[in-house]
Amino acid sequence: MSKQIQDAYVVAAVRTPVARRNGAFRHVRPDDMLASVLRAVVDKVPGLDPVEIGDVIVGCAMPEAEQGMNVARIGLLLAGLPDRVPGMTINRFCASGLQAVADAAARIRLGEADVMIAAGTESMSAMPQIMGNKVSLNPAIFARAENVGIAYGMGLTAEKVAQRWQVSREDQDAFALESHRRACAAIAAGHFADETLPYTVRSHLPGEGGAVRIVERVVGEDEGPRTDASAASLAKLKPVFAARGSVTAGNSSQMSDGAGAVLLMSEAALKRYGATPLARFASFAVAGVAPEVMGIGPVEAIPRALRAAGVTQADIGWTELNEAFAAQALAVMRQLVLDPATVNPLGGAIALGHPLGATGAIRTATLMAAMQRDPGLRYGMISMCIGTGMGAAGVFERV
Repeated sequence: MSKQIQDAYVVAAVRTPVARRNGAFRHVRPDDMLASVLRAVVDKVPGLDPVEIGDVIVGCAMPEAEQGMNVARIGLLLAGLPDRVPGMTINRFCASGLQAVADAAARIRLGEADVMIAAGTESMSAMPQIMGNKVSLNPAIFARAENVGIAYGMGLTAEKVAQRWQVSREDQDAFALESHRRACAAIAAGHFADETLPYTVRSHLPGEGGAVRIVERVVGEDEGPRTDASAASLAKLKPVFAARGSVTAGNSSQMSDGAGAVLLMSEAALKRYGATPLARFASFAVAGVAPEVMGIGPVEAIPRALRAAGVTQADIGWTELNEAFAAQALAVMRQLVLDPATVNPLGGAIALGHPLGATGAIRTATLMAAMQRDPGLRYGMISMCIGTGMGAAGVFERV
């Protein structure tokens, strides 16, 4: 006998501040960042027995070195969760964190678990280069012209999107400036306070007589947004991926460090623990596109997610669209006719940063907090492009 699909609900979501690569978290291990958000999200539900957690699914785009060895399992053990709680690390590049949420929700919807944690962690400071510690592309990629796009750097794909969808340098810079403006305004208004877990960074420094001196610093806010960003400063930056291109460091997402965690429950678990849901997980979709224009991926994924949720774009009051590059974000918004006022109202990755596999979980925390501030916000969505040519989108309904 087949089981009836049940609903999965987000009960809590937290994140660390997002730091610039080689910034405040340059000496912080990604498994420690993960452990901090796992502990915090469990503590959000008083009385929750951690033994009831069916699994901890963690997204990580570069699961190697300090964030290798199944960082999900290591992180949950460092967090003090019971040995009986399992953990699994997954990788869908930039959508890894959102994929973790979708996979955790699927386990609940199928009746395989009542309590799940989805998370993401990424330290781009720990990675020596964007492709990780050892780049080893399959030589067959270069044997056929249609496969060469797999090897393109992300910046080059953004240049191709800008050319094909005619996104000007001026529009890209204006979009980037608005991302910083919105993010700085959100920080000033305290909009990220409820979702952000301050992180204490401990530095070991030389002291008198050869002793080790420990200095602590509490990082409470995102490090990326710049109050001094201006149209003039952005216009001065040179293209970094193509000599005559339009994609610059200023209109691209920032490489970053951070982690986020999301606690999901079934309706039965909600009643058992007296927990109040923040939102219902409504749908998730992923789609493929040509690798050389990977940034356009959300154009294919978003309509699928909307159909699966039984809603239209007009029903979505808030969209967290990851700003991998201004060029691709603008191309997606124009193709789907997304309302700029409802896309990244608090700024996006150009200002706030993009710790790859953690971004989906981090932006879930942002969306959940926004839904709690605005009772009129019924549906929200998270979407992003994905390396090698994919897009993902998830829809949530406030309850």
